[in-house]
Amino acid sequence: MEKHRIGTMDISVQEKTFAGFIAWVKWTTVAIIVSLVALALING
Repeated sequence: MEKHRIGTMDISVQEKTFAGFIAWVKWTTVAIIVSLVALALING
């Protein structure tokens, strides 16, 4: 078995997954804030 060397693994799939997760968190946070502002404006 070949000895493990740091920095040689292809992590492109993990990077795409992480980028998608960050985008999902960003847009979910925006949706929650917009919803809370709308509720505050509607309820006066």
